[in-house]
Amino acid sequence: MKRVIAIANQKGGVGKTTTAVNLAASLAATQRRVLLVDLDPQGNATMGSGIDKAQLTRGACEVLLGEADLASALVQVSEGGFTLLPANQDLTAAEVRLLTLPIGRETKLRHALQPKREAFDVILIDCPPALNILTVNALVAADSVLIPMQCEYYALEGLSALLDTVDQIREAANPELSVEGVLRTMFDPRNNLANEVSAQLVTHFGEKVFRTIIPRNIRLAEAPSFGRPALFHDKESRGALAYLALAGEMIRREDEAFAARAHEAVAQDSAFAAAVAGDGSGEEGEGVGEEEEGQGPAGEPHQAHATGEDRSR
Repeated sequence: MKRVIAIANQKGGVGKTTTAVNLAASLAATQRRVLLVDLDPQGNATMGSGIDKAQLTRGACEVLLGEADLASALVQVSEGGFTLLPANQDLTAAEVRLLTLPIGRETKLRHALQPKREAFDVILIDCPPALNILTVNALVAADSVLIPMQCEYYALEGLSALLDTVDQIREAANPELSVEGVLRTMFDPRNNLANEVSAQLVTHFGEKVFRTIIPRNIRLAEAPSFGRPALFHDKESRGALAYLALAGEMIRREDEAFAARAHEAVAQDSAFAAAVAGDGSGEEGEGVGEEEEGQGPAGEPHQAHATGEDRSR
């Protein structure tokens, strides 16, 4: 599961940072090596991981501006089991300075993360609640975007705006960017509107909507004030169990996608072998070393790219 996942929603108060911190801890609990990047100047993911943002000497700001390398800015989260690139209000200054750069301002984070990509199984990026240059950096660096959202009025409109941005990033800078999934957060099944919006989400986005639903939960809400994920605050709470379930669902999805790619590769190899075997009357060596469309050198298939609606990739 080697992936960089941006957790983004331009609307605040939808459980974005809660998802970033608790998903990081839950994936780490499955023995994945996890890096959480706090890209929000508010530094809530940093504080929620038990790190005092006021005491930072280097963090996401310095890394983005090239004033510190990534390795020197990372900290280990003891009550969480993951690694953190912390942040504080200095990121606001970094945002302003990035906007003055004539070229390359959208790719700063991607280049900064590159040396450490193989050191982690999953890199999660907690984006600010705005579609600004920091969020653009996250989307350019990411393989996919996970969208947490409350099932409330105007939720679908906000989701549409974010998906428009994802489309623009695909066209301009990151053609492989996909939607990891839409996560329903702070869900109260007693709320009729929440149930209606939830049903609309499933209708419009189908399998891209995670089956796991994050409930409203007191333990989940109070855990950041103790500087730790819910899993380390109350591991039996509904909130902690929900994020463990989300981690499991993401891992199963990845395993299923890998199995599907492997099956397609076997099918392509079989078709290629059959075509070569059926061409026994040709010159010696004819067809050897030739690449069919969709195959790489030595008959190895390229990874299949998703087709269909851009917004459900």
